[in-house]
Amino acid sequence: MSTVVPRLVVAAPASGSGKTTVATGLMAAFAAAGLAVSPHKVGPDYIDPGYHALATGRVGRNLDAYLCGPELVAPLFLHGAAGADLAVVEGVMGLYDGAAGQGEVGSTAQVAKLLRAPVVLVVDASSQSRSVAALVHGFASWDPEVRLAGVILNKVASDRHEELLREALDASGVPVLGALRRTERVRAPSRHLGLVPVAERRAEAAEAVAELAERVRSGCDLRALLALAHSAPPLTEEPWEPPAPPAGAPRGRRPVVAVAGGAAFTFSYAEHVELLRAAGAEVVPFDPLRDADLPPETAGLVVGGGFPEVYAPELSANESLRASVAALAASGAPIAAECAGLLYLARELDGAPMCGVLDVAARMTERLTLGYREAVAVGDSVLAAAGTRVRGHEFHRTTVEPHAGDPAAGQAPAWGLTWGAARDRRRVEGFVKAGVHASYLHVHWAAEPSVARRFVDRCVERGAA
Repeated sequence: MSTVVPRLVVAAPASGSGKTTVATGLMAAFAAAGLAVSPHKVGPDYIDPGYHALATGRVGRNLDAYLCGPELVAPLFLHGAAGADLAVVEGVMGLYDGAAGQGEVGSTAQVAKLLRAPVVLVVDASSQSRSVAALVHGFASWDPEVRLAGVILNKVASDRHEELLREALDASGVPVLGALRRTERVRAPSRHLGLVPVAERRAEAAEAVAELAERVRSGCDLRALLALAHSAPPLTEEPWEPPAPPAGAPRGRRPVVAVAGGAAFTFSYAEHVELLRAAGAEVVPFDPLRDADLPPETAGLVVGGGFPEVYAPELSANESLRASVAALAASGAPIAAECAGLLYLARELDGAPMCGVLDVAARMTERLTLGYREAVAVGDSVLAAAGTRVRGHEFHRTTVEPHAGDPAAGQAPAWGLTWGAARDRRRVEGFVKAGVHASYLHVHWAAEPSVARRFVDRCVERGAA
């Protein structure tokens, strides 16, 4: 079987070059032209896919060769791109930057090769002219398996500047497919973990995306870019699908799994909900900032990542929901909390009372904790059996005290982590208490579907008890 999906990878020499601006603008411009555009993001970033979804009207999806393994990149891409006329993949960091100490693993270049997709390089052209040709030549020749097929010049100062840049690139063999002027008009606000998510500024974000579409439409050769996307060869991999329940599994009432959302909890991979549903759950979203109670008949709770530190007073003020979460945990129900979810289950966050499910105090710090991790489950939990190995990602500026569970205090650690080039850095992390699994580690469940199956099975068992 082979599948034809016209596709482009939008990359850059380094972070800050403007690839999010260009990728989101391209998605919006092509969508406005009537194409069904499938948006994708390389790496573990949760925020950019929200802007991609706003630009296209389709779910933004991540492609992470470290978290999910190289073998799942094309299948997950095909799953997300089903029915699309065009797929646009935004890269991460610089084109060849990947997981620290692991070569190309997790890089945009690796994903581009796995997808056999042409790459368009977004170059910050400010403060240079002829040197841009040397930069592009270096990126185009570094890895012959990466097809660098075009350049979009960003932050161009003037018509004369653009002319000099184009002249310099004429001999490079890499065509210029667009040139965007410097502007302060379209700026997305940032804070301690990057862009402010769409869910917190939907109206302003919609205006910004519309302006990006207009900038790209006027500054880029959309016809040439679409032709380039159509030059990508067919993919022979099978699309990923959430695994169905095993044959002979009992079929009863679907347990309700409440999934936190809203402005405070925006970090989640799209496949997680799909896996929960495929495992037999009825997934019901709720907003901890607005809803006074959990959804009726909640049998399990998933609280993903986000920014509870920004909304700590509002979350704390919702006392009825905090009490409902605490009561659910006390009943032994399965609860899975990642990063922001861990903070919400804590006793307090920056002094504001939280749910008190865990005897943990959380606070903001100046220190950024960021990086890929290898993890092994320290003991049995609602997510994993002891010894289960996964890969994850940490990204936070908060800390908790204690830093990990202590069995003597009734809270066991969740994961044993290793990281670093030599995998010589180690610590335990997270908390397991009765039916609660809470951790800073973000895990992509598509790489380990047994996580969703185990969680839903525990919900079913609790309902049958």
